[in-house]
Amino acid sequence: MEYERIPAEKFRFVQENEVLRDKELQTKSRSFFADAMIRFGKNKSSVIATWILLALIVFAIVSPIISPYSIWEKDAMYLNYAPYVPSIAELNIGILDGSRVYTSQNDAQMNYWKGIYEETGKNPVIKTVGTHESVTKYRGQDVTRYTYDLEINTYYAMGMLYRTLTYQEFENIQNWQNETGIQVIYPYVEQRDISGITDNPNLWYKVDSKGAAVTDSDGNLIPVYSTREEIAGRPYNSIRIDSDPGNYIYSYGKSGAVQCRILYYNYYIYLNGHEPSFVMGTNAMGQDIFCGIGVGARFSILFAIFVSAINLTIGAIYGSIQGYYGGWVDMLLDRIADVLSGVPFIVVTTLFQLHLAKKVGVVPSFLFAFVLTGWIGMAALTRRQFYRFKGQEFILAARTLGASDRRLMFKHIFPNGIGSIITSCALVIPGVIGSETSMTYLGIVDLSAFAGTTIGTLLSQGNAVVTTSPHAVLYPSIFLGLLMICFNLFGNGLRDAFNPSTRGVDD
Repeated sequence: MEYERIPAEKFRFVQENEVLRDKELQTKSRSFFADAMIRFGKNKSSVIATWILLALIVFAIVSPIISPYSIWEKDAMYLNYAPYVPSIAELNIGILDGSRVYTSQNDAQMNYWKGIYEETGKNPVIKTVGTHESVTKYRGQDVTRYTYDLEINTYYAMGMLYRTLTYQEFENIQNWQNETGIQVIYPYVEQRDISGITDNPNLWYKVDSKGAAVTDSDGNLIPVYSTREEIAGRPYNSIRIDSDPGNYIYSYGKSGAVQCRILYYNYYIYLNGHEPSFVMGTNAMGQDIFCGIGVGARFSILFAIFVSAINLTIGAIYGSIQGYYGGWVDMLLDRIADVLSGVPFIVVTTLFQLHLAKKVGVVPSFLFAFVLTGWIGMAALTRRQFYRFKGQEFILAARTLGASDRRLMFKHIFPNGIGSIITSCALVIPGVIGSETSMTYLGIVDLSAFAGTTIGTLLSQGNAVVTTSPHAVLYPSIFLGLLMICFNLFGNGLRDAFNPSTRGVDD
């Protein structure tokens, strides 16, 4: 050692004449909740999931408001139609153009699309995506035939429809045409002039018995518009097609009404005041999927939160009594829960819908099905937390100081288990959404009359046409998948944040 003996003068009292007091904390105190939020913010995946979840909730709130359609509006013609926005479709960038690929289109079908374009000015053919050449024998000679794969605008491809109109509606459409310059009613074509074909109003040109165009020497379509004034229903004093010499008739007289050929795209504008515009397409009911997802998500989220709140309240009280008192009380209540938990949820839901729904309504009976057994898991979790904490020293100290059972249960024990309970509640919400979606997807519960539609209903409708109209199932699936994943990540983040054992621990 350097010093064997230290001189006495080296020692002195540092605070010999000072009064010692506790020093004020230099750091700002924070509550348990604030501390939990700081820990939650360090969980990047949970934070991202929270923002996505908020975006989905905002979408559910806003989409039915900004959509030009109501969920109760159903168009009988635009069923399972692809996403279409006219202003974007005009850019020809390959999205939101209402397109669908039609394969193996022969010359007759090419003339059909050409006929719609020539008559209406709306070209159904967006582009040719493929050409196929085949060689066949005809009268001993090789004949080369071509077929085409076309990308078709399905909204333009509908073309003409037959409509029976009252005299007043016929006059109203003419007046609207004169005001807007948009033609809805087109010259009438008699069936005898198109080989007796009765089910295709897009044939305005000469065809053979199979519907194939009969063209002139230059390959042009030959018009066969009727000029027989004796069969015309009412006078026509509005827009005429450019090639009309003035004697084409625009209606066919029926008893108290007229039959017309109308361009449905423009007729839709007449009825609704705007062009068809479905940013996510339509479903099998002719509803706007963009609006439908928002309406369905609103119901699912609100219903799930309401169910979770009820089950949390019942389960917390039930489990607290079980865990705190234990003994015969715990055994009795546990046996009751065991009996209820053995009842299959799908059976309960089906029975309630068959019998209870007629008395109290579809939604209340569906709610009862969730509440009947939904609280059991929450009660079991609360019971475990009470068994975990009720024997610890701080509980014994509080009991020694005279704390009542109610205070011990809900002021000392319950808050210590709140992390797991909150996490369970956050995870119950996607569970309820999943169950509700499953029941409506399977058709066991029909909530359309109450909510307009649900995510499960949209998925069920889309599943039936997944090969021809994939958009009908794609968008609801994406929304539901994101909702479920984000709720689970959000719940996991809450579990870690509200866990008292991690308080004060820095990552």
